[in-house]
Amino acid sequence: MRKLFTICLALALLCTVAYAGKKYPMTAGSIVPAARGEVEIGKDKNGNTSLKMTVQHLAKLENLMPRAAAYVVWLQERGGNSENQGQLKVDKNLNGTFETVTPLKSFDVFVTAEQDARARDPRGPQVLTATIQP
Repeated sequence: MRKLFTICLALALLCTVAYAGKKYPMTAGSIVPAARGEVEIGKDKNGNTSLKMTVQHLAKLENLMPRAAAYVVWLQERGGNSENQGQLKVDKNLNGTFETVTPLKSFDVFVTAEQDARARDPRGPQVLTATIQP
């Protein structure tokens, strides 16, 4: 029984080390200069990149110029097309979190203020951006 406990503890520690992430600060765009953000990168059990974004001090969408309907998170591999990852939900305190998994290893992650959360291409102004490099 003790040996089983030791093995389970060792596996748990190994998983913690394997999933420990690297943090990247996000740079705010001029449309929301007070915004702050951070992206934490890890690996999932399949070797994909797990991404967790936390943001603070965003502006209310209706106060932006031009006015927007959604904050959208995008990933773009070097030389590739931008891919809409979904909407960044913002709470009443203007803070938000977003999580996703991607096979990409080196890429840009950015948030735009869009008229449509399902936009196929980023058209709105960039709010936050970070470059991810392992």
